[in-house]
Amino acid sequence: MEAAVIDAGSSLLKAGFAIPDQTPAMIIPSQMKRMVDDKGSADDNGNGQLVVDDVAVEPVVRGYVRDWDAMEDLLNYVLYSGLGWEIGNEGQILFTDPLCTPKANKEQLVQLMFETFNISGFYASEQAVLSLYAVGRISGCTVDIGHGKIGIYI
Repeated sequence: MEAAVIDAGSSLLKAGFAIPDQTPAMIIPSQMKRMVDDKGSADDNGNGQLVVDDVAVEPVVRGYVRDWDAMEDLLNYVLYSGLGWEIGNEGQILFTDPLCTPKANKEQLVQLMFETFNISGFYASEQAVLSLYAVGRISGCTVDIGHGKIGIYI
């Protein structure tokens, strides 16, 4: 199985297989809806039925994962439904990271990948470095313009 490449941004999540000159297999919004089903959150509408609210959830804010439960749900959908992985036959993942990602975030991401998704290999690299590698360079200037941040890296 080819390694999966995942780029989780504030607005879009791009995922596909590590095949040269191929566009991502899926590009989906990274925002999600979460149904609030806590008893304290639901209202009785007078008909004996509970009204359950749904709230918008943003797993990634300004390039960094902020809601790990939502990120787990999003990755579960991407890997098993979108990319067609089978439980018990998981592959490797290349994950893009923004520069200066806190160590705690990196540790939590690695734990999520190995313990929840049971992957056989994982590598996270900075987005700016991967952009240079994609054009055959090991040094240069990259400009990253995303939904939640802009970065210029030399």
